Amino acid sequence: MGADAAGTPRRIVMTPASRRVLEAAGRLFYAHGIHAVGVDRIAAEAGVTKKTLYDRYGSKEQLVVEYLADRDERWRDFLGRRLEAVGEEPAARVLAVFDASHAWALERGGKGCGMVNAHAELSGPDHLAHPVVTGQKAWMLDLFTTLAAGLAPERREELGRALLLLHEGGLVAHGMGVFPEPLLCAREQARALLASV
Repeated sequence: MGADAAGTPRRIVMTPASRRVLEAAGRLFYAHGIHAVGVDRIAAEAGVTKKTLYDRYGSKEQLVVEYLADRDERWRDFLGRRLEAVGEEPAARVLAVFDASHAWALERGGKGCGMVNAHAELSGPDHLAHPVVTGQKAWMLDLFTTLAAGLAPERREELGRALLLLHEGGLVAHGMGVFPEPLLCAREQARALLASV
């Protein structure tokens, strides 16, 4: 398993059994945390033996890589469809990111951002899944910066970072239940920020 020369984690080829394991692990990791869920419980939930789990994934660490990479792929697909629906106007696309996150959180994410939650549990940059988490956030920053370039090219870096901070703060506040509808609040702050450029 491991990572390639660029530090990108290797992925496994999915079989029906490995897909069942991944689906069970995804539910359990998100609901209870990575450290709190053992491979015995995942195997039992997936209806496979522990040996099958290790035959398919090699380690729990690789299973965490697959869980996070799968979640990221599903998020990017979900967001991509939302962005397509709003067209090319940069401000509308920025707000669509917040709308998509709000919808995603209502449908799938009562505990906040799976990447942020996982990052809190990973053993640091040496964990195989670390590049998946940081890569997802770097992708989000690049998205916001690209969208910001269509609004204020000379301030794209600054605006992209501000939008990412609003977005990530909304996700964290949602997961912690700090106050009602934090992602909608973050969207309104983003709208006000865009109106000022």
